[in-house]
Amino acid sequence: MVKLKTDTSIDAMYTAGQVVAQALTAVRKSADVGVSLRELDEVAHQVLRDADAESPFLGYRPSFAPSPFPAVICASVNDAIVHGIPDGYRLREGDLVSIDCGAQLGGWAGDSAISFLVGRASAADLRLVETAERALAAGIEAAVVGNRIGDIAHAIGSVCRTAGYGIMEDFGGHGVGRRMHEDPPVPNEGRPGRGLRLRHGMVLAIEPMLIGGGTDGYHADADGWTLRTNDGSRAAHTEHTVAITDSGPRILTERR
Repeated sequence: MVKLKTDTSIDAMYTAGQVVAQALTAVRKSADVGVSLRELDEVAHQVLRDADAESPFLGYRPSFAPSPFPAVICASVNDAIVHGIPDGYRLREGDLVSIDCGAQLGGWAGDSAISFLVGRASAADLRLVETAERALAAGIEAAVVGNRIGDIAHAIGSVCRTAGYGIMEDFGGHGVGRRMHEDPPVPNEGRPGRGLRLRHGMVLAIEPMLIGGGTDGYHADADGWTLRTNDGSRAAHTEHTVAITDSGPRILTERR
């Protein structure tokens, strides 16, 4: 069931979203050659602690997972698309890194993700990340009162497919509210004019996940969490929590 939020609740969600934005900014600033993914997780964790916020990731265990998630960020590198577990891996020149983070504050959740390159970047990787950002922007632009979920999905999918990238069909965005994952699901590909109509007070996580090799194939890693491209190509993941309002989409996790 989709739960509409009041304007006051959306303001409270903005506060939670800004903690996520601060954590991602701090992680991005700390990411350098030689820094471990576990160290980046601690950077994000400290931001949450300083804000008296909790992590909706830490200890989270959906039905597919063999064990609770052990960290406050997902850190996915190169061919890892999403759900990477931050471990002792140390960043290398040219790595493509996707960081997903959430925060729970005052009873409300925020969720956001970024992708970036470490050190010198190839033109192909830069194009992949830039396309992910354009797909996210297109999805947000379509997130207006009177449109439908399919309009968001179509906007994202059109950008990705036109650029020649694959899409994770079984994964996408979702509603956000008291919990990190709520109804409705928000696919990354779909038909315009289809699906649930968007109303003032809906809050959605819009999150393109691009597979650089152009196919849609992916598989679960041995850890049971990390999802990797079947062809070994690189991947990018971007995300914002967005409120649907009568005055247009409001990005609650916007990074300043």
